[in-house]
Amino acid sequence: MSKIQLRDVNKHFGTTHVLKDITLTVEPGEFCVFIGPSGCGKSTLLRLIAGLDDASSGEIEIDGRRVDDLPPAKRNVAMVFQSYALYPHMTAFENMAFGLRHLKLPAGEIDRRVAEASRILRLDELLQRKPRDMSGGQRQRVAIGRAIVRQPKVFLFDEPLSNLDASLRVKTRVEIARLHRDLGSASMVYVTHDQVEAMTLAHKIVLLRPDAERQGLPSIAQVGHPLELYHRPANRFVAGFIGSPAMNFLPGTITQVTDRGLQALVLGASVSARVQAAAVRQALPVGGDVTIGIRPEHVVLGQGDRNAVVTHLEHLGEHSYAYLHAGDGTEAFMAKTLDASLRVGSAVPFSFPPEHVHVFLPDGQAVTRLDGPALRVAA
Repeated sequence: MSKIQLRDVNKHFGTTHVLKDITLTVEPGEFCVFIGPSGCGKSTLLRLIAGLDDASSGEIEIDGRRVDDLPPAKRNVAMVFQSYALYPHMTAFENMAFGLRHLKLPAGEIDRRVAEASRILRLDELLQRKPRDMSGGQRQRVAIGRAIVRQPKVFLFDEPLSNLDASLRVKTRVEIARLHRDLGSASMVYVTHDQVEAMTLAHKIVLLRPDAERQGLPSIAQVGHPLELYHRPANRFVAGFIGSPAMNFLPGTITQVTDRGLQALVLGASVSARVQAAAVRQALPVGGDVTIGIRPEHVVLGQGDRNAVVTHLEHLGEHSYAYLHAGDGTEAFMAKTLDASLRVGSAVPFSFPPEHVHVFLPDGQAVTRLDGPALRVAA
């Protein structure tokens, strides 16, 4: 098993600082997913680990060995590309065996490794087909098989499912998760822009922020288990990026701070938040501005002292999303609901349960909730 360690890694393309101060550990056998908006550097970071690009500064270790100056072939990693990158004139077997023949392995060992990869990926019936005779999902499995036969310490995936249709993405995602379980000892680093892939596959998510969001901060916005990022975002950027649809953000002004939490004036009504307010009195003065966040699934409709008007409805079968406006020139917000009786133009009571309300300071940092970790989660 191989640990990946990056220390203060930076990457510049000319005057553009693509990756800033990346310090990260991927534990042996871990499935780590890099996610973030376009231009945040997630594929570049993967290429630095693979050795396809050189870091401008910093250190990269794999299995306790510095690999900064090693070529890709000597890093014992295997990369699966978005484009499959199969040789069109070769069969599936030949594509998987090509790299092993280049290493001059015995024919019997090549046959054994290809057979084992074929068994894991259920490719036995495809071994004599050429890429043109395969579906996109089958070609991707062959590309993964080509990586498996090398028996690397680290697998790197660069958006491997983005060229597949929705149903094939689901099937192949399940196969990749099963592959990780079967190969247990291998560390996997996976780049995607798809939140569903990140949330369902990852042991650890690394959320990268683009240059416009950094304001001098490191490129990594937060690292953690998928549910940690979802329920306990470190800052407003994380809260707004993780989750679909996105978290509602509403401006508020603090009206009261007690040892049990705080209250803020939002939407013309007092909203309570269960935060560790006693520890943040200086950061949260009465009269100070904050941003209140709440996810659509946590907005309660049908209960509350204040009404909002339904301005739009999106029906998705088992549930709907209601777009609401509370008047007074305030911002609109969204709620997930099972109430099929709602109609556009109708008024409905609403409330924000205090245990689900997030509070963000003017600099975007999250104030820790009572069910959250330490005072301010490090970015």
